[in-house]
Amino acid sequence: MTGRFITLEGGEGAGKSTVLDAVRERLAARGIDVVVTREPGGTPFAEAVRALVLDPARGEMCPESELLLMFAARAQHVREIIQPALASGRWVLSDRYTDASYAYQGGGRGQPVERIAALESWAAPVRPDLTLLLDLPVADGLARAGARGAADRIEREALDFFERVRAAYRARAAAEPVRFRVVDSSQPIGTVREAVGTVLDEWLDGIGAAE
Repeated sequence: MTGRFITLEGGEGAGKSTVLDAVRERLAARGIDVVVTREPGGTPFAEAVRALVLDPARGEMCPESELLLMFAARAQHVREIIQPALASGRWVLSDRYTDASYAYQGGGRGQPVERIAALESWAAPVRPDLTLLLDLPVADGLARAGARGAADRIEREALDFFERVRAAYRARAAAEPVRFRVVDSSQPIGTVREAVGTVLDEWLDGIGAAE
């Protein structure tokens, strides 16, 4: 038996942390053993890379370095956390995964899709079974993110950067409708949680997940 892999994606202020808890609770209610993790991060090495990438003092980091650092963290994450959990039959729920690189380093930074795909095939060959994309207007998301406190290096980018990120996410969702489910996260968080719960239940029933 192998587990299932669910990822949660979205721009700044999309409410991923809150929705992550809702998904974990929904899976637990069905008796599903789930490992919850995040990117960049999930392992000591990857968390150190996260701190480096998000440090505002690293503002001059070139796009190529950022992309390679993201995949260095991801390679460790896949081999230390994701693959062992799935192989043992556990499910994995991750706050971001490779789609984030296509959105942020691809759409946002302008790195070629082919370059990201090559890194993905080598460093992160595990594909999600389901990806929940929390989508909302960029200005709304940034307003939410700004209320959380000091901005990290990526959160300090200009509005057009995040518009490109959102467009890249939406394009990937349109290209892979079987894997993606898009949820309007501009709604009140309670409504978003309910919508995610409905989408998740439909998907779980479709694959015959036991209760």
